[in-house]
Formats: sequence, structure tokens, C-alpha cells
Amino acid sequence: MNKSLAEKFYYYMKLGREFELRAKEEYMKGNIGGFLHLAIGEEGTHVGAILGFGNGEFFVHYRDHVYAIARGISPKLLMAELFGKITGVSKGKGGSMHFYSSKFNFYGGNAIVGAHIPHAVGLAYAKKYLGKSDGVMVAFGDGSTNSGNFYESLNLAAVYQVPLLFFCENNYYAIGTRIDRVSAFKDLYKKAKDYMIAIQIDGMDVFEVYRAVSLAKEYIQEEGKPYFIEALTYRYESHSMSDSGDYRSPRELKIAKEKDPIDNLLKKAFKESLLTKEFVEEIDRKVEIEIEEAVEFALNSKEPDLEELYKDIFCED
Repeated sequence: MNKSLAEKFYYYMKLGREFELRAKEEYMKGNIGGFLHLAIGEEGTHVGAILGFGNGEFFVHYRDHVYAIARGISPKLLMAELFGKITGVSKGKGGSMHFYSSKFNFYGGNAIVGAHIPHAVGLAYAKKYLGKSDGVMVAFGDGSTNSGNFYESLNLAAVYQVPLLFFCENNYYAIGTRIDRVSAFKDLYKKAKDYMIAIQIDGMDVFEVYRAVSLAKEYIQEEGKPYFIEALTYRYESHSMSDSGDYRSPRELKIAKEKDPIDNLLKKAFKESLLTKEFVEEIDRKVEIEIEEAVEFALNSKEPDLEELYKDIFCED
């Protein structure tokens, strides 16, 4: 642990949480339409993974807000995308489920569960074919590990020995179905251990996530082989805003929140004198301003013209 990292962790985790809390509020107001999948409670997993991996190519699922924030994409562009505005990161065409930025090597999200995993394998293979040493990372949920293309991707990544980090966020629920009802393995890293190095970590501890992902990236770059990480985490919100979430008990949520990743970070950082109360208060004020500016930007931005329907369909290079 070091001071600089602790400060980055807190800033991005706090910004991510407040962004999503405000997104939920704006959705209830009717300013955000379509689907909205929140990752409140998973900030340690998302921020630790992005900062640990650095600027390499990153494929992600549709619960993508905090990942995008940690990658450095402006909250203004992200909020505008949720509002369906032309100034959004995907020109208002993707919404919550489709944040995309080639500038930030951010390829997401994908509305089909697990569909982006083979894409990541393909890019990792291309890098190997072209003799490039930098690797690729793909993040997906526990539900994806029950799909056929997940196993196909593991197999091909191992057969061709590509530099790909498989990052599984196990929040125990695929939509509303608990993992032990649909998976023969509760510890999902066991599904990959015969294909490649596979480990399980505490996704509620941002320091542990950062360390594990940093070491994994070093491995895939130096060895040119795939690597699998299962991060145990938890989302406090329902699967999406259209989901009541009544399949989880209040007791289960209470137990999960006792391991809150932001609280966990603050306890460790204060104990090690990595953060001060003054710094935390300063960041809280900064985040509040950023969120207000993002919402104001989104509200005042224009909607896409009808001509945008015919753009970005074919490659025009």
C-alpha cells in the first residue's frame, strides 16, 4: 500500500458510487431511459482492476459505469450517454449498457451475457500474431461462466497461448438467480484452473484486487499466456432498475454491506496513515461538484439528429 494509490482508489471509488447513486435518481425522474445496471458495492473490484491493469485494451460487460470512470473517461460524457445525448461517450446511441471509447481502449459494454469474451480472445490472438507484448483484459460476471462461449474462449486462449487476463466478478447472482442453483462450482476459478493459472481474491478489498491484477498483467505480458482471476464481490442494487430484488433477504444485504469496499479502504488507509480526514472531505466536495456538473452538462446537451441513425454502421476508414 502507498499514499498515492490510496488517494486514487478513494477518488475513483467515491466518484463511481456517487455517479451511480445520481444516475439512479435521474432514472427515477425520467431523464434516463432504457436499461440501467448499477454496480454499487462493487467499486473495489472495478477500480482495483482498472488501475492494476493500466491502459491496455479492456473488454467489459454492460455493468460498465465505474470501470469507465476509473479508466479516466469524463463523468460528463458518461452522464450525457445515459441521458441519450449526442455529447455522450457513444453519441447517445448506447446508453447505460454500451459505453465505448477507442481513445481509452475501452470496449464495452455488451448487452449479451458473455458475448464479449470471444472478442477479447480474438484481440489477444491478434496481438500475439503481430508480435506485440501488451496484453488484453476482459471482465465478466459469474453468469457468463455458465455459457458455452465462455468455455470455448478458455479453450482457445489456452490452445493458442494468448496474453489475455480473464477477470470474473462473482457477485453470486446472475440477474436474480443465485450461483449455487445453476453452477456445479461455487468457486468459479476452478472452472479455469485446468486451462491456465487461476486464482480467487477478495473483490471487496481494492488493494488486493490491484495487486492481483498487476501481477497477472505482468505475467501475461512476459509469458504471453492467459490468466484467470475470480474476484468475490457483491452488488447492493437489484440486477437493473426493472428488477425488484426481492429474491435477496435483508440479512444477506446487511452482511454484504459490512464488507463495503469504500469503508474497507478507509479503515486500512487511516490505520496506515495513507489518507487523512481532510483529504477525504476535500475529495467528497470535489466529487459532489463533478456530479452536479455532469448532470448539468447532460441536461443542456442536444439529442442526436435523425441522421445519426445511419452513421457508425460500417467502417469508413
